[in-house]
Amino acid sequence: MSPHAVNPVPAHRRKGSAVRTVKAVAWSFIGLRKGSEYREDLERVNPLHLIAVGLVAIFLLVAALVALVHWIV
Repeated sequence: MSPHAVNPVPAHRRKGSAVRTVKAVAWSFIGLRKGSEYREDLERVNPLHLIAVGLVAIFLLVAALVALVHWIV
């Protein structure tokens, strides 16, 4: 059992790194993730950072798809 399970850190005070947040979003787009790493992300990643990185990633994905379509057509 992790030390955070007894005294959980509030979500807005979590100190997740930017790299860990980007990796979590990238893995969620692919849909592959180990259960243990998923639980670790839940404990360490700040949900507000996760939402912000997710929105930026969605914007970049849509922009890349639009650019690809314009390049093909």
